[in-house]
Amino acid sequence: MIKNRYTESYNSPKNTWDEMFDDTQTVRNEYKKVMEYLELESTEELNKKEELSKLLFMSQGITFTVYNSGEGVEKIFPFDIVPRIITSDEWEFIETGIRQRVRALNLFLKDVYSNQFIIKDGIVPIDVIYSCPHFLREMVNVKVPHDIYIHIAGIDLIRDNDGTYYILEDNVRTPSGVSYMLENREITKRLFPDLLPKCKVRSVTEYPNVLYNNLLSLSPRQIANPTIVLLSPGSFNSAYFEHTTLARLMGIELVEGPDLIVEDHKVYMKTTAGLQQVDVIYRRVDDEYLDPLAFNAGSLLGVAGLMSAYRKGNVTIVNAVGNGVADDKAVYVYVPDMIKYYLNEEPILKNVPTYQLGNPEEMAYVFDNINRMVVKQTNGSGGYGMLMGHAASPEEIEAYKQEILKEPRAFIAQPTISLSSAPCYMQGLLQPRRVDFRPFALCGPNGIEIIPGGLTRVALKEGSLVVNSSQGGGSKDTWVLSK
Repeated sequence: MIKNRYTESYNSPKNTWDEMFDDTQTVRNEYKKVMEYLELESTEELNKKEELSKLLFMSQGITFTVYNSGEGVEKIFPFDIVPRIITSDEWEFIETGIRQRVRALNLFLKDVYSNQFIIKDGIVPIDVIYSCPHFLREMVNVKVPHDIYIHIAGIDLIRDNDGTYYILEDNVRTPSGVSYMLENREITKRLFPDLLPKCKVRSVTEYPNVLYNNLLSLSPRQIANPTIVLLSPGSFNSAYFEHTTLARLMGIELVEGPDLIVEDHKVYMKTTAGLQQVDVIYRRVDDEYLDPLAFNAGSLLGVAGLMSAYRKGNVTIVNAVGNGVADDKAVYVYVPDMIKYYLNEEPILKNVPTYQLGNPEEMAYVFDNINRMVVKQTNGSGGYGMLMGHAASPEEIEAYKQEILKEPRAFIAQPTISLSSAPCYMQGLLQPRRVDFRPFALCGPNGIEIIPGGLTRVALKEGSLVVNSSQGGGSKDTWVLSK
């Protein structure tokens, strides 16, 4: 047993894979250099590093917005100074699995908005697709550049008690969190400048350049300097910090709906020198609000006539409109079948077993075993609207069941997975806390590139399995080691 003064009281949760300790309570090889470093640091020094990380987050405005909190709108994103470490072999496996999954999801989107072979061949039931609120008939037979619907994907992974990685969910609409991946690394460089090269940690800083080059390649006009903009809902959006960060790092304009106008089926940006045609829009506005003429007539966030310009091929929208049908949690069940159907391959990364409550037999099974289930809304996000069966009271369970019965299709259930734990620095000691992982895949005409890192979210409350920042979670830097 290799322990130091920081880990004397480190007790891995039972029946849980711990990222740092193996089942003999020996520090895993990938963590040894970090542990040696920590052993040489005094508690006072580590406390200073923790305080510095908070000051850096504060000074750079690294925040997120909580809409239902009585503590105010802006909150600093909690950051844990101990990195989460992934070996080169593990990363190769994850990378291959995500590339396979994103390829299949992209083919599904192309198919479901054109020939619908997957429905005709009985792989995905027609009612699952047509009952999905994010299946947009406005996108049927719309040609998208290079047949790429998913330009940016954030794929959530968790690890079960035997170390197996599972896909928890796919985020292919407007995935967020990449700015925290970038900022976490910048802060880690300040805290542990010598440790990163010593551990052979791969870089994540190329993300903005890869994204920018992909956006350039998607321009419908073959010109030297296409105009690319990032369309944000504005400063009250929970991910506004990310919007400003990415626009700055890519050197593109950050715009809001009123900054754009459509004339003659072309999109223009209003500038002091007059109107400037826009070629590519990296949008962080949801489909529903993109164009008040096509979707929500009351939307002030979008651009009237945008969909007409999009259909004519005069502007590229990233990610494509209508992608929500691919990350609906009821459609998630069929992704392994999509991989077999479109790619003729076995899925590399497994799905978490999932029950559709629109199926009466599966709903009956879930109701009988609800204490061992996590029940989610098919279009929920941010950790809101979930029922954690093992932690809910009989009254909460009964009330939730009544909500399910009103619209069963809107819910899925999954067995409670014991998320892996990773070391967090808390009150002068290392303590295990549960984590998940969101790597980011960028898709362009030249293929899929997955940045060697991602956002590790951590449930900072002891015993909690909910990692969402809106529910009290934080994050840590993710180190992918080179060979």
